[in-house]
Amino acid sequence: MPKSLVIVESPAKARTLERFLGRGYEVAASMGHLRDLPRSQLGVDLAEGFVPKYITIRGKGPIVSNLRQRARRAARVLLATDPDREGEAISWHLCSLLGLPEGAPVRIAFHEITQDAVRRALAEPRPIDRNLVDAQQARRVLDRLVGYQLSPLLWRKVRGGLSAGRVQSVAVRLIVDREREIEAFQPEEYWTLSAPLALDGRAFSARYWGSDGERRPLANRADTDAVVADVEALAQAAGADGSPFIVARVQKRERRRNPAPTFTTATMQQEAARKLGFTVRRTMRVAQELYEGLSVGGEHVGLITYMRTDSVRVAASAVEEARGFVLSRWGEAFSSPRQGSAAAGAQDAHEGIRPTSVLRTPESVAGDLGRDQLRLYRLIWARFVASQMSAVVLDTVTADIAAGRHTFRASGSTVKFAGFTVLYVEGRDEAEGSRPGQGADDEEEPEPSTLPEMAQGQRPFLREPLAPAQHFTEPPPRYSEAMLVRALEEKGIGRPSTYATIIETITARGYVRREQRRFHPSDLGSIVTDLLHEHFPNIVDVTFTAGMEQDLDAIETGKPWQGVLQEFYGPFASALQRAEDNIGAVTLPAETTDEVCPTCGRPMVVRRGRFGPFLACSGYPDCKTTRPILERTGVNCPRCGQGQLVVRRSRRGRTFYGCERYPDCDYVLWERPVGACPVCEQPLVEKRGRQGSHWRQCTNPECGHREGGPVGEGMPEDGEEAAEESSSAQVGPRVAAAVAASAPGAAVAALGDGGGAVRAAAPRRPAARTGKATGTRARGASPRSRRGSKAGDPTRPQARSPRADPRR
Repeated sequence: MPKSLVIVESPAKARTLERFLGRGYEVAASMGHLRDLPRSQLGVDLAEGFVPKYITIRGKGPIVSNLRQRARRAARVLLATDPDREGEAISWHLCSLLGLPEGAPVRIAFHEITQDAVRRALAEPRPIDRNLVDAQQARRVLDRLVGYQLSPLLWRKVRGGLSAGRVQSVAVRLIVDREREIEAFQPEEYWTLSAPLALDGRAFSARYWGSDGERRPLANRADTDAVVADVEALAQAAGADGSPFIVARVQKRERRRNPAPTFTTATMQQEAARKLGFTVRRTMRVAQELYEGLSVGGEHVGLITYMRTDSVRVAASAVEEARGFVLSRWGEAFSSPRQGSAAAGAQDAHEGIRPTSVLRTPESVAGDLGRDQLRLYRLIWARFVASQMSAVVLDTVTADIAAGRHTFRASGSTVKFAGFTVLYVEGRDEAEGSRPGQGADDEEEPEPSTLPEMAQGQRPFLREPLAPAQHFTEPPPRYSEAMLVRALEEKGIGRPSTYATIIETITARGYVRREQRRFHPSDLGSIVTDLLHEHFPNIVDVTFTAGMEQDLDAIETGKPWQGVLQEFYGPFASALQRAEDNIGAVTLPAETTDEVCPTCGRPMVVRRGRFGPFLACSGYPDCKTTRPILERTGVNCPRCGQGQLVVRRSRRGRTFYGCERYPDCDYVLWERPVGACPVCEQPLVEKRGRQGSHWRQCTNPECGHREGGPVGEGMPEDGEEAAEESSSAQVGPRVAAAVAASAPGAAVAALGDGGGAVRAAAPRRPAARTGKATGTRARGASPRSRRGSKAGDPTRPQARSPRADPRR
């Protein structure tokens, strides 16, 4: 008897559905898109209204043939690709490839892979939504027009292998502008003045607030000394039994803080970066695995709802289930159900990201999930359940304490009701720079602390001398992945589903580099940004790009997609022609050094390639001598004892630290070494946790020495550090050989490509310390580290066509 054929994208999703659907259904996977624009040409007919030319993707021919055969045998065909624009477009292409009738009810969509959701979708098949298809098609064509016409201009004028894009160029500009803001920043001096006080035998501290009833920050030492002198004079006048301080006002109030809503794609990416150390790419990969389904207790089931969404709305059934769970675990006081609503501008096509059942607690599924899967699932589960819980209630106290005409302020808070914080507390990004007079009274919420009971007219005593402290304002911090995602989301640039690709592209092209998990622009990134800003201001303009995103979104509701493209392309084509005529060849600056070429005696210059800077002879191409730039850390290698640990960069642009005597010594660390352990003399590395906390920790797991605060202060939660940047390790020769990018001679072939850097690989994940090198993969190392790579050979030329695919 013929079966119904259900087509999904991935084999994992297919395996999950097979267990739901039973004998009457056959499930096949398309392995993603089957058709796309050709890579070797523009693939868009400009004269005929931007009609795209689709071809079968190379290597997908056998998949198409197999699907056609199975479709001919099937009683009916149902297309169950992901419930978004890309999924709708894949289904549309499948209709064309399989010869399905246009307008036939072949499309089914579900937002969670559970038996009930799938069966509901099977009962309500619908035709392909052409508005969704047109929205995806317009975005694809627009990005192709920009990428395939602007990128070749950069190849001709700047350097081969570069790329520009409608969204990636704006992301680079954000990073470049932030770096210039930091460079132009002028620190501003300010002072704080603390008064260590005591009342009824209880010590507390108050900070200077102002004078004569007005807020007056202390700008310099003279202002601070004047206040100190006034208070000391009052203290002398009061005598040994008196106090110059008097409680002028006490304000008590109750403050409530509601939980954050359930995750959207962007907020999930940000929180996973903050708390788990995940990259955006890693977060989306693991979330896809949780959505497509895993075997839990012998049953294959999707654990979370669809992970590409901009809505915090959740189904009523999920709210009710969460309410029952909260009532049973914490009681009525902790329950506050919220269904949520779409934010302004959100597409609201799907629910927020939540567990398909809150009854599948992280503890109950821990034995069936991998480490990354469990950590992300725990984060999603806790965030959703917390969103259905009561607000935290704080009792805050603010006391103004007068000393003559001067006012000091003491603030404190106590938790009256813990609410959702018994389960989950949202992470925070680093503050956007400090300001003069910043103090506890300026904080949005006082740090948890208690003050003694005070009443107006009481006189606290000064238990120690006043404590003045000098400070300087700080520039805004460089972007981390979480901060960049938040900036892109807030400015309406791109879509969360594209953020991983954006970040990977701008890093791979050498426009930015990561150092200590922060983005730094390269000279190349700054030059290209300035070039685009001068000749294509709209391409790197945040407001224009955000408006274009809104136009693309409007296509979903029926706006003609060709009109949107024509409105953009007319001015863009004119600007492209002007730039071709007016831009001369751009010479990337080469920084001359004091080092002399050992081959010909000419000065060595710094050239920057795809994976970082290196030294090259200024006589190139007559002399092709190159050398790695060794940035020494001042820490001796613990393995050989002869070389120092130097800074290197991996294939993906990550910074790591290895012995300068490589390949004779292959010792490698991920975190920056900052000294030797006073206990065992192994390297100490700098560790960072949430909210900017940092400490030093010995790399020897048998030692455990730690510096930088009492144990427990600033320590990361489980898995907070990035697994791909483990604290330290000694790795085997197979992994360490991939460091060869920094070896002498490795960059020779790259010079012919306009200074492109050596294609280097670094350890994917350091192995556990064993005290000796080993060629086998240690527990926790990525399986990919076992594969050989031609890129790891420093003597092998790395050819690359200057006509690189601008999408890559």
